[in-house]
Amino acid sequence: MMSRTLIAVSFILLLIVPIQSPAFQKRDHLTPQEVDLVKENQVLDKRIDVFIHAAERRLMVINGTAAANAKQLKKDAEKWGELPAGSRWELVGDIARILDEAITNIDDVNSRDERNPLIPKALRKLAASTTSIMEQLKPVRAQAKTEAEIASLESVNEYADSILQAVTKLPPEVDKKAAKKNKN
Repeated sequence: MMSRTLIAVSFILLLIVPIQSPAFQKRDHLTPQEVDLVKENQVLDKRIDVFIHAAERRLMVINGTAAANAKQLKKDAEKWGELPAGSRWELVGDIARILDEAITNIDDVNSRDERNPLIPKALRKLAASTTSIMEQLKPVRAQAKTEAEIASLESVNEYADSILQAVTKLPPEVDKKAAKKNKN
């Protein structure tokens, strides 16, 4: 009899607790349009471009530069959708998860084909963007007060460090134009 009562009470509590509460809901780090663009771009370097642009869109919101780029945003809105919404710290967390997903994509391609020429190209693009992201987040660091805010920034730092360390392990970039001239 006691177990039936517990089950009934548990069931009633599940009905009372709103499913929309943050404890039950996980924030998506990409907008639906960005997810579609990731799916459409199966070539690694193009997919990394999508991740880079998605992170840059969040930086525009964080830094308040969206108004300055209104003309470009209007042009991008059809393809990329509206700018992502959220608190500054949610957007910083989104950037961390975007960097993580970009790393995962590069690692996946690398595990299947280590000699894929798109890996160094994609990694160099991602590293250049990551350097810019870290530079733009410097003013935000001083404003971090809560543990969640600090954790979001630490996540971005960890992924950025991972990317920047990986790019140092790449062989030097070969200038194809210069190589062609030397052959002739």
